[in-house]
Amino acid sequence: MSLYGPKQLADSMRTVRKNTIQIAEDIPENKYSYRPTPESRSVTETLLHIASLAQFDRLIHEQEHLASLESPEFGALIQKAELEEKRPRSKAEIIDLLRTDGERWSQWVEQLPESLLSEQVRFPGGGSKNRFEMLQGTKEHEMQHRAQLTVVERLLGIVPHLTRNRQARTTATKRAS
Repeated sequence: MSLYGPKQLADSMRTVRKNTIQIAEDIPENKYSYRPTPESRSVTETLLHIASLAQFDRLIHEQEHLASLESPEFGALIQKAELEEKRPRSKAEIIDLLRTDGERWSQWVEQLPESLLSEQVRFPGGGSKNRFEMLQGTKEHEMQHRAQLTVVERLLGIVPHLTRNRQARTTATKRAS
């Protein structure tokens, strides 16, 4: 019996991505260049980084089928992803990319065979993880960046959607009593 597999991972990723898209929609386009510090990513760069995670998984696990992240190919993939984050795009293009690539990633994960998901991938320094664990890491990575974007929303004076939703439920409950 499998309690959590590719289908459940894909479904949970859809939920994570839906919340990321809501944040992207809530931040005004004229604030997409905002950086909390000069060294940090802008809103645009963070959202494009999130969008690239799904593409990165497909490269690592399907197209290149890397058995090790110690390879020169992995370093080249990182550099390519970093360049893509710098490419100018409109808010609408970024949201569309998040939406389409997120759904494409979820559909891809749902159909992955257990034989592929159980394969071990070596990491620099000698450790390894199976491909399923790495795909879970993609969701966790997005959640980390989404938390950063939630702080950015607060810095910009935007009440995050999850807070707005909670406040609305609390108000509705008080009115009903």
